[in-house]
Amino acid sequence: MVVAALPPRPPALIRPGGIVRAERYAAHRRGTVAFAVLGGDGVIHGLRVSERFPSASVVKAMLLVARLRELGSRRLTAADRARLRPMIERSDNGAAEAVHDVVGNRRLYVLAHTAHMRRFAMTHFLFDTQITAADQVRFFRRIDRLVPPRHRPYARRLLSGIIAPQRWGIARVARSRHLKIFFKGGWRSGIVHQVALLQRGRRRIALAVLTRGEPMGYGEDTLAGIARRLLG
Repeated sequence: MVVAALPPRPPALIRPGGIVRAERYAAHRRGTVAFAVLGGDGVIHGLRVSERFPSASVVKAMLLVARLRELGSRRLTAADRARLRPMIERSDNGAAEAVHDVVGNRRLYVLAHTAHMRRFAMTHFLFDTQITAADQVRFFRRIDRLVPPRHRPYARRLLSGIIAPQRWGIARVARSRHLKIFFKGGWRSGIVHQVALLQRGRRRIALAVLTRGEPMGYGEDTLAGIARRLLG
């Protein structure tokens, strides 16, 4: 008797068949769409997971973690608080550039190596930093462990405290699914991204959706459409 192999179980919080539905949806959107999902099994699922995209403001989450790692067990300074909160919650570019002046490219590369990123690359312009969906879910899935214990509550507070006008895409769907979300978005002309850690109880996944060649409103719809098909 031949026993058919069972299809792999989706990661926690992902609905059965959701990955295939999300792939089909993404393949028919305008522009280029990549997404990646990573659960506790360590297997990355998705579409175009290793294709590089300019980061836009997504790199700000890495700047946050790099600075907190540099501080270690030391307390945050007033200057840190004045830069880190607007950089994450309001996506302030000037604050991000000031943080980058402190941590430099080297600490970002060290963080990328520690997070097991494989295709991360800096460029001459901070917001053109090259990222992939796979690398971003590797980073966000272990983001709590990457931040020193003293600063974990602070990092989680910032990444869950994004202002309302920027809580589109994955964040809107996560709210409708009663999921906690810690995330950062990035956008500019032709680029709309979001990367998130999603939790319900003890179950958690990382989700990254990166797009190129889509206008802002259409790109927001793309992110939400993928999240709706994925999240149970």
